[in-house]
Amino acid sequence: MKTAVITDSASYLTKEQAQKYNITVLPITVIFGMDQYAEGVDISATEFLTKLATTEKLPTTAQVTMGQMQEAFDELSAAGYEEVICVNLSSGITTFYENLVAYSRDVTNIKVYPFDSKIASAGEADLALLAGKMATEGKNANEIIPRLEQLRDSIKVDLVVDNIGHLLRTGRISNTSAFIGNMLRIKPILTFDHDGKIVPLAKEHTMRQAFNKVLATMDDSILEFTTPVRISIVDANNPKTKASWTATIQEHFPNAIVETNQIGPSISVHTGEKAMGVLWATDWQYLSEL
Repeated sequence: MKTAVITDSASYLTKEQAQKYNITVLPITVIFGMDQYAEGVDISATEFLTKLATTEKLPTTAQVTMGQMQEAFDELSAAGYEEVICVNLSSGITTFYENLVAYSRDVTNIKVYPFDSKIASAGEADLALLAGKMATEGKNANEIIPRLEQLRDSIKVDLVVDNIGHLLRTGRISNTSAFIGNMLRIKPILTFDHDGKIVPLAKEHTMRQAFNKVLATMDDSILEFTTPVRISIVDANNPKTKASWTATIQEHFPNAIVETNQIGPSISVHTGEKAMGVLWATDWQYLSEL
């Protein structure tokens, strides 16, 4: 059984990662007025944030279409793949997953396994990398999906946004929470709940206080892990803060694998510039070798 893996650009896999594990990455569309850009193809994270700073109206996004998915299915089928695992953006913030589930019932040239990541960015990337590595080693969907579920269940994330106004205007968090946050000029700490929705977790008055809160949460959480841990620090154009957070986290958790990544356009639309996130989970490479 030859198994393929598809993800979307909200995973922010590098080209090298996608090529190494033969992962197909389909771009989400970022829309500024009448102009449309394929994320990671027509617009970079830096270019997006430059445009975001000068635009009067917030941009929007359009998810990967079923037409794009079918085109990818056709190419994979022609290349000899018999099944494909689709690791995509959380169903809690987009209808893509449920649309794919419905659409996949009528796909005849390849067996489609939609997988709800219930996360975004580095968490989605880790899931795609786990699936990709196992698939390149000859594993099939029946072997890969239980590992994906194990990894997904282990994922914890804290997201600190500099200005919650973007999440309010794009409808990704409740109006009440956002309104209070803006009025008090606080730094909200958000997370993904069990349904993959973005929900408030805590609030602090400064980014430093927010980070200390995140670090305390990680201390308690990581103690409960019985497996190797991988930690990802992500940012939306906040390199100085990311460097500081990364150094502290590496020192604080010397036995964990620590890596960094960016929050790109399709997520920055909602978080705004300067957002910081930390994600920790069972190391996906460890799971791939069980």
